[in-house]
Amino acid sequence: MSKRGGGGPRRPARPPIKYIASTPKQTRIVTRSRPEGVRWLRADGTPNWSQRVRRLPGDAKELASRPAVGIHKSAPILSAAEKIASHRVRGLVVIKGGEDGVLEGILLATDLVNYLGGGDYYQIVENRHRDSIYSALRKEVVATIMNRHPITVYVTDDLDTILRIMVGEGVGFLPVLYDDGTLHGVITERNILGRIADMPYDKKVGDYMTSTIVGVDPEAPLKEAMKSMVAHGFRRLPVISSSTGEIKGVITAKDIVAYFGRHEAFKNAQSGRLSEAISIPVYMVMSPEVYTIDEKASVADAARRMLELGVDSLIVVDGGEARGIITERDVLVASIVEGEG
Repeated sequence: MSKRGGGGPRRPARPPIKYIASTPKQTRIVTRSRPEGVRWLRADGTPNWSQRVRRLPGDAKELASRPAVGIHKSAPILSAAEKIASHRVRGLVVIKGGEDGVLEGILLATDLVNYLGGGDYYQIVENRHRDSIYSALRKEVVATIMNRHPITVYVTDDLDTILRIMVGEGVGFLPVLYDDGTLHGVITERNILGRIADMPYDKKVGDYMTSTIVGVDPEAPLKEAMKSMVAHGFRRLPVISSSTGEIKGVITAKDIVAYFGRHEAFKNAQSGRLSEAISIPVYMVMSPEVYTIDEKASVADAARRMLELGVDSLIVVDGGEARGIITERDVLVASIVEGEG
């Protein structure tokens, strides 16, 4: 029996394509509505699952990545940032004991972005640590901001159950437990993507790309990107020139955490204030590589391209113009919900 925590946000209806300048340094791209033939939700708001999901092989024990990258709840925030940076993972399991110890929680890269300037956790830095980057990173511990009640699955849960939790609950980082609560490993969307990339379906990227993208200007302060991520629940933002509309790169939560984990932030905080470290322009932290896919391409093509490139999202284009973004989560949705194609 799987543990199910709070549900994720519902996917909004999609308005016609238009571009909205929300601030001088920020661009919101709203992509087009999904065709009526794609049936995402039933009348009661639950996903209209395709029957194909029941036939997919695999269980949580087989699919999990292990050993999971773990940390103790008493470790300093800096240690967590260093681990995420060195292992290039999206989150850590907080465990008691060895690598297969008892799960006490999880800490995601987005939690660290929240704490380091993007959200309400930043008040801890301002109030308790008086904006000191050294105190905030070396004295505050993981237990302060970790999620103590994450959604989990058990080693015996099948792929059907895992997919329903990921899509239905809006989570992409699932610790895998034995019955006694000890940790086996972790499942993310990437673990599932390889299993479904070769499934015979021909749904189009344009029908499943993420509905709203907030892009940040390369000259905007890093804090602005961090606040946008937390406010909108995104793990990545395209970096778009507000003057030309050109996509200059992508900045992710992992990029931001790596900036701290590799100690680059200390070099950019000569005053010792964390606020100074997050005032640098976005282009200094972003990844300049931009990978695209045509909106008329199949979702299966998008899955294969993500796997080949080792990325978790692609910018969706039409005639060279950016139309949206498709992520690993969107691919999962397309593969298991009923629809045309």
